[in-house]
Formats: sequence, structure tokens, C-alpha cells
Amino acid sequence: MSIGLEAGIKELVAEFQANGCPCASMQTIAERRAGYLSSTVLAGESPVMASEFVDEINGVVVKVYKPSAEPGLAVTVYFHGGCFISGGFATHEAQLRQIAQQSNTIVICIQYRLAPEFEYPAAHDDVFQAVLGIKNHAHKYGGNTRKMVFVGDSAGAQLALATALRLKQQAWMPSQLVLIYPMLDPFGRSASYRENGTDYIITANMLLSGFRLYAGSEQQLASAAELNLLGADFCGLPATSIITAEFDPLRDEGEQLYLTLISHGVDASCERYPGVIHGFFQLSAISESARRCITSISAQIRRLS
Repeated sequence: MSIGLEAGIKELVAEFQANGCPCASMQTIAERRAGYLSSTVLAGESPVMASEFVDEINGVVVKVYKPSAEPGLAVTVYFHGGCFISGGFATHEAQLRQIAQQSNTIVICIQYRLAPEFEYPAAHDDVFQAVLGIKNHAHKYGGNTRKMVFVGDSAGAQLALATALRLKQQAWMPSQLVLIYPMLDPFGRSASYRENGTDYIITANMLLSGFRLYAGSEQQLASAAELNLLGADFCGLPATSIITAEFDPLRDEGEQLYLTLISHGVDASCERYPGVIHGFFQLSAISESARRCITSISAQIRRLS
């Protein structure tokens, strides 16, 4: 089942399969969070910033990563992944610093409330309020809020897209969206969910359990439009880049989103990374694709400067 995988990824998957493909959805929430934290040993280098600090904006905690003291830098707002139940500054620190350094932008990561302690729409409301505050206050960090990019991975990509859709009611939009293997369908109905749902570490049940825990009830899961974005009206969104992974349960829905965006007149692009799994973006220590992905994202952001 590991044919075609990138070398470093192949070793991880082989070990997972040798252990009987244990699904994280069977763990406690504390175990899932601890497991995510422990995976950061594979994140690769973590560059030193000119400054980094925690702040609170509109009641939401954020962390600011400044690669230099240069004024007027573009702003990258980062929405972290973790299936709505885990993740934060500690799980994404290396990537946040890598993007800040390579793109020469101020990266601001949002720490939203997590399930199951907080259910929908807590995370969506938190990131939206934080983004509104960042728009008004990032100049205090030396940022140019006329040049703002949203980047998110997995559940964070879902939140980034949902936030952009909420902003259609406002007078502004980010300059660009970068969505890394977005979680979009809370029912996992695509072919890639069936093909890649058991053997590649991040399983279908793990992803879908995150949706269920965050929704709080089956009724909410089915009725909340923000939890199933594939049917949304994307007209008017900014240029959007989508990244998918070959052996990811979420691969097909990310690529379906790309086609829908194009049909709605959005300037969109999509790149599938071969030989990798969901979460590869955070595996720079063992994955050339992860390093290339970070470099590519940073180059896109840098073009705004």
C-alpha cells in the first residue's frame, strides 16, 4: 500500500501500517493533542525571528512573527490545522517561522477555541473577529494591511475560506488565499476518502470525527452551511491557490473546490503534490515536497511585496 510514496513519508506510513493502522479517533482528546505536538520533531528548521510575541486582538489570542524590523511588510494571517480539536502555535511554529523568513512578511497566527470544549461556531467566530482586528491593528506591528494573505492548512484552510466568505459582507478582502489540503466535506463523500481513508496515518475517521466533535450534533453537522463549503457561492473571492496531496482523503474535495472556484470566476490554481499524505506540509525534516511547498507558498506571498 506504500508504492509511490516519497522516501521519508514511506517510512512513516510503513510503520503505521505495521502497527495495524491505529486510528487517532479512538484516542482521547488529550492523547490526540499530545500526539500532534510530538509530531513537531519532523517539522525541520525553525528560523530565528527578529521578534515574536503573543498579543490579544478583539478578545482572541494571536502570535506575531516578524522576520525583520523593515516597515510596511505584507501580512500573512495563518489559520492552523488540527481537525478543529487540536493545534496552535506550538504545532505550527517551524512552518510559521519558515514562511515569515522566506516570504519576508509578518506572519500572524490565530489561536481559536477548540472542540469539544467549544462547538461551532466558536472557531469561525474567533478567526473572523481576529481578522477584523488584524486589519485595524497590524500596522502597529509594522504591517501593511493592504497587502494581506490568508494561509491555512486542513481545518485551518476551511476556516480561512469561511472567513473570506464572511468578508464578502465587508468592504475588503485579503489579496490572496492559500488553502493547504482544506477540510470541506463533513461527510467524506469523495472517492479519495475511500481510497486513502485507512492506510496513510491521517484517516477518514480521524478527519470526520473532528467535524463531528466541532459540530456538536448530527443536526448541526447537516445544517450549518459553514461546515460544508463545497456548495458555497465563491463569486468575488480573491485569487486562491489550493494544495492537495496524492494519498490524502481530502485530495478530491480540494480539487473539486478548485473547479468550482474557476466556474465562479475566481482566479484559482491547484497543485497536487505526488507521493505524500495529509499533513506533509509539516514534515520538512523528512520531506522534500514539504520544503518545496513552503518555498512555493512563500514565493507567492512575496510577490505581493
